[in-house]
Amino acid sequence: MNIGIDKISFYSPNQYIDMRELADWRGVDPDKFTYGLGQDEMAIAPPSQDAITLAANAAYKILDEEDRKSIDLVLFATESGLDFSKASAIYVHKLLDIQPHVRSLELKEACYSGTGAIQLAKAHIALNPDKKVLVLNSDISRYGLNSSGEPTQGAGAVAILMSKDPKLMVLENESSYYTDHVMDFWRPSYSDVALVDGKYSNEQYQRFFDLTYGDYLNRFNRTLDDFAALCFHIPYTKIGLKALRRIADETEHKHLYDNFQHSITYNRRVGNVYTASLFLSLISLIDSKTLKANDRIGFYSYGSGSVGEFFSVTMVEGYEKHLYPHHTQELDNRVQIGQEDYETQFEYKIPVDGSAHIVESNNDSGPFVLEKVENHIRHYKKL
Repeated sequence: MNIGIDKISFYSPNQYIDMRELADWRGVDPDKFTYGLGQDEMAIAPPSQDAITLAANAAYKILDEEDRKSIDLVLFATESGLDFSKASAIYVHKLLDIQPHVRSLELKEACYSGTGAIQLAKAHIALNPDKKVLVLNSDISRYGLNSSGEPTQGAGAVAILMSKDPKLMVLENESSYYTDHVMDFWRPSYSDVALVDGKYSNEQYQRFFDLTYGDYLNRFNRTLDDFAALCFHIPYTKIGLKALRRIADETEHKHLYDNFQHSITYNRRVGNVYTASLFLSLISLIDSKTLKANDRIGFYSYGSGSVGEFFSVTMVEGYEKHLYPHHTQELDNRVQIGQEDYETQFEYKIPVDGSAHIVESNNDSGPFVLEKVENHIRHYKKL
């Protein structure tokens, strides 16, 4: 039985900042951000968007009534969780009106947990072949104004519908994964921004790639030539290019470099979306429609702390006819904001004393937004 990705889409807030302008605000050479990091724009989440609404908005675009009746597992991968007890998946389950006989869970392991979620989804469908699984990857990356990590922030979500006989791609059984206790990036429960040792984290990213990719090739008797494309976890696009250069010569494997450029088009415009970054890169790649039926894509997933995995999919005949068609248009329709708006929104805080607080959403395109917080309860609405 073939199991894999039947539908996929991403959602980015309807506002962004230009990376060259951010560089100017911070007194930095713009080439450091656009060439050194490989980023052009950064999506900015308004106060009315959080990890829950981002995920619901991503999934809303692709689910139909039959999907809502067939889904019996919702997995929400995030490191932007809003409650230490209640799973964000439950809120999205309600907002999307999915049938009630469902398991709803939230998963955490930095940027890796979305990969763990799709592997768990595959196992679930193998036991329940007539059911579908909704995997949500949603994050708002925050390092702080004027911090070294500021240019690698972002906001967005990717929704993935897993099923048997998928219309887009089949998740292969072969994978290699690795865990090691590493303190390269973390966010204590008392902090609303992440702590990171940037140089060390980059080194661990490359180390885990070497370990998992090498093990994958050795265990399953495959070579680089078995892949039409490679997708990487992309906190910023230059790090994926560095990983590709470790294994592929640009002249001998030109198609891998060409497809890599296709795979980072959206990431350059959205920024770092933690759990969603790898799958945003996948959407960017398949939206280019350069792949053929049975082409194999290799994936490198990395989550600081750390867990890494290298796995693969093969494309389904006619996948092009089943892609969500409006991603580029939606990015083009976003509004560019300036320094004052950006910094004011970044520092915006919802009261934590339980008092009633209405969240302004007049400039939010939704459709789902955070409406208010009252008695420590978050209330959402559809515009």
